[in-house]
Amino acid sequence: MTKRAQFTDHLKQIVYGGNDGIVTTFAIVAGFAGAEAQGTAQIGALAVLLFGLANLFADATSMGLGEFLSARAARDMIKRRRATLARDPSAQVDALTTHLKSRGLSTLDATTMASLTAKSPALMAELTLSQVDGIEDPGQGPLWPRALVTFVSFVIFGTIPLLPYLLGLPVSTQTRAAVIATFIALILLGLLRHVATRAGLVRCVGETVTLGGVCAGVAYGVGLIVAGG
Repeated sequence: MTKRAQFTDHLKQIVYGGNDGIVTTFAIVAGFAGAEAQGTAQIGALAVLLFGLANLFADATSMGLGEFLSARAARDMIKRRRATLARDPSAQVDALTTHLKSRGLSTLDATTMASLTAKSPALMAELTLSQVDGIEDPGQGPLWPRALVTFVSFVIFGTIPLLPYLLGLPVSTQTRAAVIATFIALILLGLLRHVATRAGLVRCVGETVTLGGVCAGVAYGVGLIVAGG
């Protein structure tokens, strides 16, 4: 894997780990804000920090371990699949031909391309795994950096909604400040997602902010319902 590919791979982990971190902790803030809005739960900044930080580090650890285990499972699956493909090269040609035809090539062109690719068993296996089977190769390097990047990204971005509480801002401004900080963080993640995926800028930022807003709205509503009940 090239250095640029490694950077792109880690950037994706930063984006998705960070997005989950923001949504996780801001959901705590929004839920408590909804409860306090009912006037039945004067919880205070200490409780928000307690639940927020506990949830943050627990979920960050889970995300990091999940990234590690999923990458190892993918690597094991690729190893088994390569062994299976090596025993039946003709099946690879047929599978790749069918895939190429589904992508718009004529039968002659698809067959020709698959047959030429079969002259390189390594290339044929790589194309079959990525294009036909749709298996993402985590590469041959150590897997712990993927887990570490996911964990760190989750913690860093997930801390942002808690900053007004950590910094001891006036109680009357904490929730409003948390909303603003979270909004800015979601925009930043949308920009990073645009860089990582090359998808449209407006779409990346819009979807990221919308997702965070929907999750926050749900958490706020649950806080209102629970406190009101």
